[in-house]
Amino acid sequence: MQDGVKLNRYKLPWINQQGHFGLPARAGAAKLLLHEIFLALGGDAAEQAGKRSIALPGDLIHEPTRTVIEVDESQHFTSFRLKTLEMYPADYLEGMNLAEYRELCLLWAARSDGYRRTKPAVAFGLGGRQRQRAYYDALRDLALPAMGYPSIIRVPEFDGDGQAAYWRNRDRIRAALEQNAAVAGPT
Repeated sequence: MQDGVKLNRYKLPWINQQGHFGLPARAGAAKLLLHEIFLALGGDAAEQAGKRSIALPGDLIHEPTRTVIEVDESQHFTSFRLKTLEMYPADYLEGMNLAEYRELCLLWAARSDGYRRTKPAVAFGLGGRQRQRAYYDALRDLALPAMGYPSIIRVPEFDGDGQAAYWRNRDRIRAALEQNAAVAGPT
C-alpha cells in the first residue's frame, strides 16, 4: 500500500556493534548517558568495546529528512527497556511518547522478559539478549539526535502487521516528516 512517503532500510556507520564506544566524540552527552545505561544494564565494557564496528541494520529512514522510524514489536517492551527509558531526560525525545512506552513496558514485561531468556549476548552474558536489545534501542534513541538527526520516531506494533502499525501512526509520522522537512530545507 502506497502513501506517497518513501521509506528505506538503513545502516549508519556509527550505529554499530560497539554501541556508544563506536560513537564519534561529537556525540558528547549522549555518549556519557549511554555509558551509564550500559552499566545499569550490567554490560561488560571491555567486551562491548572489543566488538567489531559493523553497522547495525535499522528499520526505516526517510532520507530527505534523515528521519529514522523504528517499529517495535512486543520483545522491545521489557523491564530492561523500562530501565533505559527511566534514565532519559524527561523531555528528551519528541518522536516517541515516553509515558506511552513506559506503560507498554509495564504491560508487556512479564511476557517479553521471557523472550529468548537463555540466549547469550556478547557484553551482556548468558540471558543477556533482552538487555542488549534495550541498550541498542537506547543507542538509536540518544545517538541520532546527538549526531544531528531528528528525534527517532518509534512505532509500537503488536499484531505482526507493520503496515497496520503505520496506518495507526500515520498522522504522527507525517507530521514529524513535515516538521523535519521544514528544518532540513530543500533537498
